[in-house]
Amino acid sequence: MEKFTRLTGIAAPLPVVNIDTDMIIPKDYLKTIKRTGLGEGLFAEARYNEDGSENPDFVLNQPAWREASILVAGDNFGCGSSREHAPWALLDFGIRCVISTSFADIFYNNCFKNGILPIVVSQENLDKLMDDASRGANARVSIDLAEQEIRGPDGGVIKFDIDGFRKHCLLNGLDDIALTLEKADAIDSYEEKASGNRPWL
Repeated sequence: MEKFTRLTGIAAPLPVVNIDTDMIIPKDYLKTIKRTGLGEGLFAEARYNEDGSENPDFVLNQPAWREASILVAGDNFGCGSSREHAPWALLDFGIRCVISTSFADIFYNNCFKNGILPIVVSQENLDKLMDDASRGANARVSIDLAEQEIRGPDGGVIKFDIDGFRKHCLLNGLDDIALTLEKADAIDSYEEKASGNRPWL
């Protein structure tokens, strides 16, 4: 998993509440277990017209936000079914951070397991960030995970809270497999001892 330390990029405004995982990545894209290629399906029903052409009204299709790496979204982001394809699609598109006033629990947990930083802020701060994001590529937002700070284009700073263990995992690029491998020596020692004690297994 790629480390998350600092991120400076374009923030896309998506002022919609209750964005569910089906909106993030429609069910048609769930046939694969690969994590790559799903960026094409991100918000597909909003991004594309019925004939497959781009919907010019959708924010990520507009020139100012095509290269967005941060998403500023409405309350209760990631609700609905517990599909891990949702963070996979965000990451494959290039979104490394989602900022909202609240997240659905399973989606929130899945973000950390896939190298995406979900940040919870107050409504007042979300309104400020939504305004910053509305300025497009001319107003970049910076995220400093170590300092737990969001810096707006005008120099304003918003502090955010994060669980210490999750912060450690993101800063060091540790997913569940990498965390297990950190204990490889202890696991090998146990297996060797167990094999000696129970050679019939």
